[in-house]
Amino acid sequence: MKQTTLVETPVPAAASPQPETAPTGPKSGRAAGNAALLCVLSMSSVQFGAALSAPTMNAFGSFSTTWLRLGWAAVVLALIVRPKVRTYSRQHWFAAGVLGVAMAVMTLCFFLAIQRIPLGLAVAIDFLGPLTVATIGVRRVRALLWPLLALAGVLLLAHDRAGWVGEPLGVLLASGAAAGWGVYIVLMKKTGAMFSGLEGLSVSLIAAAIAATPFGLLQSGGHLPLAQLAATAGLAVLVPLLPYALEMVALRHMPASSFGILMSVEPAIGALAGFVVLHQPMTALQLLGTLFVVGASVGVVAAAP
Repeated sequence: MKQTTLVETPVPAAASPQPETAPTGPKSGRAAGNAALLCVLSMSSVQFGAALSAPTMNAFGSFSTTWLRLGWAAVVLALIVRPKVRTYSRQHWFAAGVLGVAMAVMTLCFFLAIQRIPLGLAVAIDFLGPLTVATIGVRRVRALLWPLLALAGVLLLAHDRAGWVGEPLGVLLASGAAAGWGVYIVLMKKTGAMFSGLEGLSVSLIAAAIAATPFGLLQSGGHLPLAQLAATAGLAVLVPLLPYALEMVALRHMPASSFGILMSVEPAIGALAGFVVLHQPMTALQLLGTLFVVGASVGVVAAAP
């Protein structure tokens, strides 16, 4: 009897999954350029909105004015977006809630700070938040030089011909805003990916307004003049509604570290807004400090892998 030998036919191995790569080409370049433009528009809106807010905050108080701005922004965006609140999971609510608290902390601290220290200095300190996010994305030890350069710039901005600018509480508040901004960048990207459209931003703004409510009521005592309601309705478009919406869209098309780097333009915009709107002059050393802070981000770009 003839014995038949079975020959196993080799089965082709399954193709190993290829690592995902970022899209390249004209479309990705156009998307990155559009995202950068949205960031510049956002920064301009924040800084000129902050400068234009000074009279209202001086008249009615920072806490109540900031609370009303957040409230107006939350109401307007909710009416436009109409978030599907019944479909959200616990993870959705947690992400949006934590982002809202970060928004409230960042906004309250920043607007309290600019009542105590010049806008250019407050923005420079505030920028340390996104600079930290940008630096964390860099893997080279020598990149630590750039945060030090930014700190040197902040010190130059904090000193003028008369001595040290502002007061310790103002610097502390600006530092709190910086911490809030850094957390905000990371959470905004995560929340934007979890929700469709601007629904995540809408829920986050509602959470931010709720978080700011005790502070606003404490300062206003529940008395809200029509003049303050009208002024904050207009200011809410400049800050926070427009910039937050622009930044959420931009963060869908770029890494958080790149976003942090782009924010380096903000101290310069803040200094310009302070000069044009609030007539806050800057010395040569303060201008140099602004260049140091902006230059720190250029260094992060150069150090990026």
